[in-house]
Amino acid sequence: MTSTLPMIQALPTVLHLIDGQRVSGGTRTADVFNPATGQAEKRVLLADKLTVEQAIASAQAAFPAWRATPPLKRARVMSKLKNLLEDNADAICALVTAEHGKVLSDSMGELQRGIENVEYASYAPELLKGEHSKNVGPAIDSWSEFQALGVCAGITPFNFPVMVPLWMWPMAVACGNTFILKPSERDPSSALLVAELALQAGLPPGVLNVVHGDKEAVDTLLTDPRVKAISFVGSTPIAEYIYATGCAHGKRVQALGGAKNHAVVMPDADIANAVSALMGAAYGSCGERCMAIPLVVAVGDATADAVVEGLKVEIAKMKVGPGTESSCDMGPLVTKAHFEKVKAYVDQGVKEGATLVVDGRGVKVDGHEGGYFMGACLFDHVQRGMVIYQDEIFGPVLGVVRVKTLQDAMDLIDAHEYGNGTCIFTRDGEAARYFTDNIQVGMVGVNVPLPVPVAYHSFGGWKRSLFGDLHAYGPDAVRFYTKRKTITQRWPSAGVREGAVFSFPSSR
Repeated sequence: MTSTLPMIQALPTVLHLIDGQRVSGGTRTADVFNPATGQAEKRVLLADKLTVEQAIASAQAAFPAWRATPPLKRARVMSKLKNLLEDNADAICALVTAEHGKVLSDSMGELQRGIENVEYASYAPELLKGEHSKNVGPAIDSWSEFQALGVCAGITPFNFPVMVPLWMWPMAVACGNTFILKPSERDPSSALLVAELALQAGLPPGVLNVVHGDKEAVDTLLTDPRVKAISFVGSTPIAEYIYATGCAHGKRVQALGGAKNHAVVMPDADIANAVSALMGAAYGSCGERCMAIPLVVAVGDATADAVVEGLKVEIAKMKVGPGTESSCDMGPLVTKAHFEKVKAYVDQGVKEGATLVVDGRGVKVDGHEGGYFMGACLFDHVQRGMVIYQDEIFGPVLGVVRVKTLQDAMDLIDAHEYGNGTCIFTRDGEAARYFTDNIQVGMVGVNVPLPVPVAYHSFGGWKRSLFGDLHAYGPDAVRFYTKRKTITQRWPSAGVREGAVFSFPSSR
């Protein structure tokens, strides 16, 4: 008998990747939403402790052979992966946009920055060369080399589901380690596809494993003694927890936290170009970037008035809609919960007395009424004590703070708990040099609103934006994912008996 009831189709399930195979693991799941529609389109398995332990065991078993693989062969895998990422860019970016919501052009930019890190990792034979000194003493040679740590892990955020994982595991495995990636459960599919492309590029099974999950998975990685190093990008409270817990269990940890980046606009700045730059920096990716600019510090009321007027004009031209439409400048926020959180911050800013110049809370997108869309919001007269000044909002909310001097602006920035990124717009080289030399922030731009370092430099902030001594990717990544060993050797002449020496050895 045929049922007349409508068929309810199960959502596709995003699995883990362990030992080169997609596998199930864990009994709990989380919905993966399309932020443009507000509809769940997939479910992702949340790994339990046993599943994570299986991934760790797979990585540990793969480590000896991978560590013994010549660096040139490891580098060739990275070169093949770079080509595969470029060949599959459309598919990867479609997944990013479908699950995160950012516009496709932004997804493409994210992927390209990730590819650059893969390309840098393909230089591993050069990067891993040690140092050698001959005859440091009579017939004694000494050298250093950089050896792999073992099993490493990365915990990555929702806002860059492709790029941030590529900050981590390509260099880790190029250095001879094996790796476990735990991407965000909000948008897991693109990281999984990239990992499978790495297998196609020749990465042996077990060298890279992907497990999805929440705190249970994270805590297993933090406490298991087989995991030697943890890299994390996310909010400051979680970064602090990751750092403290990982260090307490004897691991090497780098944990990148939150940000509240200030853009200083000087009276002599090219205001039109500054406004254009601020638009992308504040509202690109719906403000969901740790290097976004949520605060403008305008030096002088005339400067502030000009910036606010310019921003109002440009905001009026913006189109908000699904990221799949090429005409859109800004897509939706990632989840309904995050949408409500950002909206509450705007409400709070109004309540605290800031002037809401542009209100994006009422934006509606035809045909996508269930999507998590918010338009650009612009506040003026933001004060230091306000919540919208202090907190990381992570949404399309830009506030203008008015100060009298450059030093006032710098004092404001230096007093903030975060020190991730900042920038200054000016034509004055002396002011720019003073700012870059003295500001207490890790990444600084001059007429560059998003001073994200390229792949052959390293990324990281100061103060409560980074826990750990080494920054992400670039040269610091080589140091983070290796340990230095120094070897000193001497070959005595055959048949020559030497007396004991009880003084401390020296080259004299």
